[in-house]
Amino acid sequence: MRLRLIFAFAIPMFLCALAGIAAKPAPQPPNILLILADDLGYSDLGCYGSEIHTPNLDALAKNGLRFTQFDNTARCWPSRAALLTGYYAQQVHRDALPGLGGGASGVRQKWARLLPDFLRPLGYRSYHSGKWHIDGMPLENGFDHSYRVDDQDRHFGPKDHWLEDVRLPPVEPGASYYGSIAIADHAIRCLKEHAEKFPAQPFFEYLAFTVPHFPIQALPEDIAKYRDTYREGWDVLRKQRWERMKKMKLLDAKLSPLDPVTVPPWNLSPAALRERVSSNEVARAVSWKDLTPEQQQFQASKMAVHAAMVDRMDQEIGRVLAQLRAMKALDNTVIFFLSDNGASAEQMIRGDGHDSSAPIGSAKTFLGIGPGWSSVANTPLRLHKSWVHEGGISTPLIVHWPDGIKAHGQLRLNPGHAIDLAPTILELAGGKKPDNWNGQPIPPAPGLSLVPVLKKDGAVAHEYLWWYHSGNRAIRMGDWKLVSKGENGPWELYNLAHDRSETTDLAAKFPEKTRELERAWTKHLEEFSALAAKDVPFERDGKKGARKKESAH
Repeated sequence: MRLRLIFAFAIPMFLCALAGIAAKPAPQPPNILLILADDLGYSDLGCYGSEIHTPNLDALAKNGLRFTQFDNTARCWPSRAALLTGYYAQQVHRDALPGLGGGASGVRQKWARLLPDFLRPLGYRSYHSGKWHIDGMPLENGFDHSYRVDDQDRHFGPKDHWLEDVRLPPVEPGASYYGSIAIADHAIRCLKEHAEKFPAQPFFEYLAFTVPHFPIQALPEDIAKYRDTYREGWDVLRKQRWERMKKMKLLDAKLSPLDPVTVPPWNLSPAALRERVSSNEVARAVSWKDLTPEQQQFQASKMAVHAAMVDRMDQEIGRVLAQLRAMKALDNTVIFFLSDNGASAEQMIRGDGHDSSAPIGSAKTFLGIGPGWSSVANTPLRLHKSWVHEGGISTPLIVHWPDGIKAHGQLRLNPGHAIDLAPTILELAGGKKPDNWNGQPIPPAPGLSLVPVLKKDGAVAHEYLWWYHSGNRAIRMGDWKLVSKGENGPWELYNLAHDRSETTDLAAKFPEKTRELERAWTKHLEEFSALAAKDVPFERDGKKGARKKESAH
């Protein structure tokens, strides 16, 4: 009798325990917040050696990871294609190949889908806030909400911006609008709606700021913080950043010399800059001591605006992080922060022109920081945006995820590239790219998942990393990098393990290594061209494969 009673109680209790196990919800995949800056230099954040105040990003780095050797494509639009597809932009018609067109007006193949299309079947909702610069419209590419800013000539009053793929009227001059604030506002609205209506689903928020891209324009209160910061000049500030970076152990490299010759070919001439901007404008990265006191004052004022733009971006990121905390989502959100290319040496006038009588950094001015300050932003590396030397392609990469990354404040030395973020995000979301899209095969992508590097100090080894933009060419294999300025420029060879700043060209010393890397670069050019040639979509002007003039954004 006693045994019967024991079984009578034990069996139901066992069944209840099983039911409890079955009813326990599976852990939700992490949310993803991908933050992209525009024309931010490698050393422009406090946690990468800068004097600019970036406490929110510094805190993410302190409680997460910083990559020391992460690369982009050297330009705005190809980096965005690489980030959201996992392919080199040339493979998907978003950067030009000889005879095949592509570039800023290129149209991706039907199989070259963006991340949201692959995240949606995994239960994700996707939101886009900010710069787009990809072909097609955000909602038709899988995003559930979008505020799209296509005006890179105006931070205070854009004329070309869209909400839910519908064009908005231009912002009237004098309105209380600033791009970084508006972009963050949209992201916060999306997150609030998500918390209210879709709390059981993970989200992907693509937060693409338009700063510190020229024209340098910022709020007066932000500029005031840096009014005296840059009076010592770019020689001193560059050395100070370099010393801080060495103490942080971000890299062990020489400080590359200033290049007083190389500037973008589309820049205004020195004479035009003096005439249309100011006699105090400087067109080359010359020594600070060679400038007049008036030139030094003008240049210091420009860099104060650049710093203010980065500072404001950090403030707005802080507001987005506060929203994540309010909805109790921060711990299970993987945050990636990086830049689309190195800092820009571009100096031109577009948009509404430049009023030399207006305060520097106001809506009526159109200025760029120029090659002197761009060299500071890219400390200690060589050259600028659009070149594929290290200054053009190196970016900070901060990764923060309390629930998944136990390491705090650690550096990751593993080389990586923008093509790696799409497969990384898909693996974190619990999926991978399918083999076909609507019955059409999807070619293998070169991007590799960095999850082993995130969760522990593992290694993910690329056979090669490859670049080709505006004729500038490079390939990295192991620690060896082959690079050239322009189609006809001589190949330069560097060992990045010992010379990250590319100061000692080894091409003559190691001719066979130079030839080996050149053959590899050409082989991949041919491979990418063959893939791109299989399906050359119509460009925006209606001509198949036509190459339109690429934007200087």
